[in-house]
Amino acid sequence: MSKSPMKSSPKPGKRGGDGGPTVSRGLLIGGGAVFAAMFAGFVLFTNNNAPAPSNAAIGGPFQLTAHSGQQVSEQDLLGRPFLVFFGYTHCPDVCHTTLFEMSEILRALGPQAKLGGLFVTVDPERDTPEALKDYLSNFDPRIIGLTGPRPQLEPMLREYRIFAKRAPGNGEDYAVDHTTVVYLMDKNGHFVSAFNVSRKPYEAARELEKYL
Repeated sequence: MSKSPMKSSPKPGKRGGDGGPTVSRGLLIGGGAVFAAMFAGFVLFTNNNAPAPSNAAIGGPFQLTAHSGQQVSEQDLLGRPFLVFFGYTHCPDVCHTTLFEMSEILRALGPQAKLGGLFVTVDPERDTPEALKDYLSNFDPRIIGLTGPRPQLEPMLREYRIFAKRAPGNGEDYAVDHTTVVYLMDKNGHFVSAFNVSRKPYEAARELEKYL
């Protein structure tokens, strides 16, 4: 009796026994990785309104008005590290939350710690020094609010790679879409990294102590 010929398995890329295409496992994994990377990039863009800044030059000279009414420049901050956050007083949630987290970190460092914070408005039309003073009274006094005429503010927004765009609204009732990154700058005013304030204050404080 003659033996029946053995059936060979269908090769990747060719049609299988049921007539459907057979796709290699490597191709499926590769395709999934590409999709995951694209999705992660999309989430990053939509959550921050703009891609996270790289370690390229961030920061630079500025001269704006503090919530105390005094003029403040980058020279006034030399000699101590500081955190920088851009937002506005009419912000519905994220700005208040971020400033609270910054305050808790400063409190964990203790009152003698020589570390400061900047809250730079992206809405100078409404955020006068008086408005900033009232708003910041709820947070650590080491956080300085900065505002000024739009032509004075725009260079700083560019230096810190900040996206800020006014959303449609009626009259004074409008929102501002903006980058929500907190920057850590060292004693010399040089950019260190984006700083995560959404963690336990003690943990963040221990990291900041390295730059004091």
